Amino acid sequence: MGRLLWLLCVAVGSSRWWLRGAQGKTLRGRFPSAGGGARPAARFQFHGDHAVLYIRINNVAAAVEKEARLHLFQAQEWLKLQDSTQDHSCGEKLSKAQLTMPMNLTEQNLTMTQIPYPETWYVFYVDKFTCEENYENSESEDIPFEMVLLNPDAEGNPLDHFSAGESGLHEFFFLLVLAYFVAACIYTQSLWQTLKKGGPMHTVLKVLSTVLLFQAGSAFANYLHFSSYAKDGIGAPFMGSLAELCDIVCQIQMLYLLLSLCMGWMIGRMKKSQSRPLQWDSTPASTGIAVVVVVTQGILLIWEQFEDTNHHSYHSHHSLASGLLIGLRVFLSLSLACGLYQIIRVERSTLKREFYITFAKGCILWFLCHPGLATISMLFRDYQREKVITIGVILCQSVSMVILYRLFLSHSLYWEVSSLSSVTLPLTMASGHKSRHYF
Repeated sequence: MGRLLWLLCVAVGSSRWWLRGAQGKTLRGRFPSAGGGARPAARFQFHGDHAVLYIRINNVAAAVEKEARLHLFQAQEWLKLQDSTQDHSCGEKLSKAQLTMPMNLTEQNLTMTQIPYPETWYVFYVDKFTCEENYENSESEDIPFEMVLLNPDAEGNPLDHFSAGESGLHEFFFLLVLAYFVAACIYTQSLWQTLKKGGPMHTVLKVLSTVLLFQAGSAFANYLHFSSYAKDGIGAPFMGSLAELCDIVCQIQMLYLLLSLCMGWMIGRMKKSQSRPLQWDSTPASTGIAVVVVVTQGILLIWEQFEDTNHHSYHSHHSLASGLLIGLRVFLSLSLACGLYQIIRVERSTLKREFYITFAKGCILWFLCHPGLATISMLFRDYQREKVITIGVILCQSVSMVILYRLFLSHSLYWEVSSLSSVTLPLTMASGHKSRHYF
């Protein structure tokens, strides 16, 4: 089972690495001459009064011959043109650009002024062949370019590579890494001693600790990526991909763990009489259900990459695959809440009810935070949504981890008198009433 989960994680992570689009705001490439209409060369969220677009080209003669230029559209205006009922020609659409810059020099700057609030802009490359249908000319020279998109920093100088939707994420990941470091210094020794002692909670704590390590690894990789990004506008694509891979691994591990526990309880409750103590049994049925859901999530994650390559772990929620992922998380939250409610409703022990209620809080928070924040983010402006979802999901899932850690590290009377002192946990093997753990 462990090998299956690991192969699924690697497959999904690899797709994120190889399909990931260019996220940097320092863009390098070649402008080709192609008919059939203009296509966006870049997308950026400018803000302030001194944002700058810098362009450097290596073939000025070809650019002048083609009458090459850049057209800048506000995203909302461009979408209105695309959705307009009027039949605008290609030339008419391009003539409505808010800003235009001819490419007749090796290096040029275009300063964006009077932007009342952060908004998304599209940058289009246009030449005299752009609006020609079925244009083909193999002898036409491409124009090598380097484009840098900059926002004003705190002092008003155009030196900030981060778009309005990304500003603040670098600082957030720094504080997150710092929090993980402080927590590790305080709790690592006591947690390690608890794991060395074994006991009925050993497997769950080991999986939770693995998930926590991957969460910390994802945060650290994101911090390194954004630190490099702040300097050159490109960042470290490998570290960004590694951060997403770590996040996928921890999501799949937590999904399998929580489903195994919950389904084990529900199936165990149906099979056992009420007079017998409740145990956590890793039955074939509970394991099978958990594997099916985990594989389904993995398939949706891979599908999501083919639909939208330019996003981070929690940012995209507009494609069909992303919508299905959110729907799956909502379904899991509701299903587990209903199942745990049935257990809590008939449970007579106050301590057991408190245990199940606390577990339900941590479980539902983990699954429901992304759909909930994706919905809440619709109340914010476009440039704020990415940060609301990213920061919110990370904080909510961190709180969920704290709740589950406190629950499974508890030494209350419940652990002394219940059957959980000799329990069969997921990923362990047992014989009869006494458990033997194999690792």
